[in-house]
Amino acid sequence: MNHQLSEEQIRYYQENGFVVIENFLSADELEHWRTTVTNAIKERAGLKMPGKNIKLGEDDGINEDAAYYSKVFDQMLNLWQTDAGMKELMCDPRIGEMTAKLAGVDGIRIWHDQALFKRPWANPTAWHLDTPFWSFADRKALSIWIALDDATLENGCLYFIPGSFKETTFENKGIGKNMDSIFEVYPQFIKVNAVAAPMKAGSCSFHNGLTIHGAGANMTSGYRRAMTCAYMPDNNVFNGQANILPDEYLHTLTVGDVLNNNVQNPLIYNRSAVEASS
Repeated sequence: MNHQLSEEQIRYYQENGFVVIENFLSADELEHWRTTVTNAIKERAGLKMPGKNIKLGEDDGINEDAAYYSKVFDQMLNLWQTDAGMKELMCDPRIGEMTAKLAGVDGIRIWHDQALFKRPWANPTAWHLDTPFWSFADRKALSIWIALDDATLENGCLYFIPGSFKETTFENKGIGKNMDSIFEVYPQFIKVNAVAAPMKAGSCSFHNGLTIHGAGANMTSGYRRAMTCAYMPDNNVFNGQANILPDEYLHTLTVGDVLNNNVQNPLIYNRSAVEASS
């Protein structure tokens, strides 16, 4: 795993709100990730996430036009909670260290993972923000996006609005049918040139949860598969939004409670603890 970040990569991320890491996985590691993700999805038998009885393709309330949204991508969440192989991949402290360095924080917890598969001829993913969906509010929260297939201009690679995370807020416009609806909230970015992020399979990107981003349509007859994981800086508190939290845990929380449940959101890296043990 190519997990050593250069100072230039860290600076680029902190200036632009995203960074692409080429050849993140070796060829053998890529094949292992593909196999593990495929097996984990098969085991889930269509259940989108643990703790919520929602099947793939059902309207889960994220978008008012379920027929359109279901053709943007197939989405499976928190595979790490139901598959031992995925847990090993997602809890890798090397990835935790990368996210902590990019975000400039001491500790990192998993918020949720996602398998995001664009089927052949899939719809585009509209410009959106990530963090406003989540059950905490932190301007440093971020995600990794790992290409399991080549992500190209033709099959739906990511695009980013550079620097947007510095001015966006936690207002949630959602992910709609109209690509430009985000600019009703953030008109200052409507004329900013987007940066495309095509990647070879095995490469990855990181992006801040408040960076405006989206993905193109899949204009090909093949899949565009990606595995992602969102990360929460340690010591965040509950903001009242359910998001992916299972009902049993959700009912124990009140606004302001620290989200430090290691079963739901494991701490995968803590810089102070690593330094103390070395």
